[in-house]
Amino acid sequence: MRISKLYNTSSGYVVENEGRWYVLADAAWDDLVTRDDLAGFLLETVKTRPAKESFALDPQKLLPPIGSQEVWAAGVTYHRSRDARMEESQEAGGGDFYGRVYRAARPELFFKATPHRVVGPGAKVRIRSDAKWSVPEPELALLLSPGGKILGYTVGNDMSSRDIEGENPLYLPQAKVYDRSCALGPCLLVTPDGMPRSAEIGMEILRGGDTAFTGRTTLHELKRELQVLVDYLFRDNSFPRGCFLLTGTGIVPPDAFTLAEGDEIRIRIDGIGTLVNFVG
Repeated sequence: MRISKLYNTSSGYVVENEGRWYVLADAAWDDLVTRDDLAGFLLETVKTRPAKESFALDPQKLLPPIGSQEVWAAGVTYHRSRDARMEESQEAGGGDFYGRVYRAARPELFFKATPHRVVGPGAKVRIRSDAKWSVPEPELALLLSPGGKILGYTVGNDMSSRDIEGENPLYLPQAKVYDRSCALGPCLLVTPDGMPRSAEIGMEILRGGDTAFTGRTTLHELKRELQVLVDYLFRDNSFPRGCFLLTGTGIVPPDAFTLAEGDEIRIRIDGIGTLVNFVG
C-alpha cells in the first residue's frame, strides 16, 4: 500500500500503514518531514520494524503535525469564498478586488501562522477579542519540502475575523494572524499519488450538542491547481524546513452566523480524517 498516515504525538511519532501501527522513536520531526522521499522512506521503515501489538492511538496525546515550519495560505480559490469575500467587503469598496483575484493568473497568497500559533486536534482555537464576526475555514493543507515538493496532506482550519477583513482588505493580516488562529491535524497523509479531485471536505459546528452549521464541498470545486499555488509561493521565497500551505475554503457559513465560546468545530477530509477543535 502506497499510503501512510504520520501522527505527531507527545510520546513519539507514529505511522499507520495498512491498519498496522509503528513507532518512530529515533526520528527528529523536522528532519523527517523535509525528506523529498518521505513517502518511500515511511514505507521502507515499516518493513524493517515490528508493528505494535494492540496499539490504540490516544487522542489526548495528539499534537499538530508541525515542527518549525511556517504556515501560509491561499485565498479566493473557490467560487464560494470569492462570493463571501466580495459580500463582506462591499461597503469598503473592496468587493471587486476579490473577483479580480479569482479570475487572475496570480493567486492570493498570505502568511498565516508561525508554529507557536498553531494548535492540534482537541485543542482550543481562538476568536479575536476585537472581532464580532468570526468563522472557521476548513481547508486542505499541503506539507511542502524545502524544494517545493508536495510531501503530504492534512486538515487545516484557517480561523478568520470576517468583520475585520471586510472593513478594509488591508486589514487581512489582523483578521487572519493571531494566537491560536490555525489548527492542523489529525495526521499527515503521505502518498506519492496525490489527492483525488473527488475527495470531499465537510465541516460541522456544534453548539450545546446541536448542529449549528454544516456544509461540504469537494476538491473538484478548487479553481487552482495545487502545484500552481506551490510554484507561486516558492517564487523568491525560501523555506529551509519546508512549510505548510492552506489551499482555500469552499465552505462559508451564512452571514448571520458567528462562532461562540464553547463551539465544537469538526472538519473532515476524505482519506485524511477529522480535525476536532473547540472555541475558547
